[in-house]
Amino acid sequence: MIKVFGHKAPDTDSTGSPIIWAWYLSEVKGTPAKAVLLGEPNTEAAFMLTRWGFDKPEIIADVSADDTCVVVDTNNPAELPASINDAKVVQLIDHHLLAGGLKTKTPIDITIRPLACTATIMYDLMGDDAGKMPEAIKGAMLSCILSDTLEFRSPTTTDHDRAVAEKLAADLGISIPDYAGEMFAAKSDVSEFSDAELLRMDSKEYEVGGKQLRVSVLETTAPQVLLDRKASLMEAMPGVAKEDGADQVLLFIVDILKEEATLLVPNDLVKQIAEASFPCTVTGDAVVLPGIMSRKKQIIPALKI
Repeated sequence: MIKVFGHKAPDTDSTGSPIIWAWYLSEVKGTPAKAVLLGEPNTEAAFMLTRWGFDKPEIIADVSADDTCVVVDTNNPAELPASINDAKVVQLIDHHLLAGGLKTKTPIDITIRPLACTATIMYDLMGDDAGKMPEAIKGAMLSCILSDTLEFRSPTTTDHDRAVAEKLAADLGISIPDYAGEMFAAKSDVSEFSDAELLRMDSKEYEVGGKQLRVSVLETTAPQVLLDRKASLMEAMPGVAKEDGADQVLLFIVDILKEEATLLVPNDLVKQIAEASFPCTVTGDAVVLPGIMSRKKQIIPALKI
């Protein structure tokens, strides 16, 4: 049985894409596969599971040499199980920059394309077989695309992502604005999460200027709910950084509706990074960055120390 999984701290794409591809491998290709997760899905991903009638996939802590795996929505070993290089990884489907570090035991089928969402790539890889998707799989695919494109607001959005999403929505008889609103409302409900959980919820590790950074993004239609927790979030950052082997946590609170991000600035290092990376002057413990929405396209490429 092939295990299909995405990155740690699974968002909607890293929850939905394993489900989509496990369906395709099992039901279309006749290769038994199951979706698994590397952590608890975020609130939007949990909404997607409930909305389309999926059981939450099993959460696994690691893989072994006995496991055959397909990796989706990442190629970064820091976001994968510790023993990933021991497993037999047979396929990788992703839309992020090539991080390097993965080693395989046999030749591997790799697809990395400059699209906004892994699920869009899967739609293309299926070809005519995409027409065989049941309603729930189409719903998961639509959810992934709307999440990763922030309903087409993100600068990572391509015309192809939009076209696939619009076709899926038409097939399902769904209004994209209405459904995206439901998804974003679910994403914005963070009341039950601790500060540390929020800092790790949608978080990736990068090295910038010799510093190990945990770059966290919280996308919301209700940014004030998070900004009201600014002091406690900043207090939690040193502990999270230490536990995760990072020098600093950067937290960007993305206002989906205003299309801007607020970066919390707990110390001089983050102030230095902010002013070196973005056209801004920091005067307090937070700075608003107009037009910044995408970690992949706008935040990570800009980071300097």
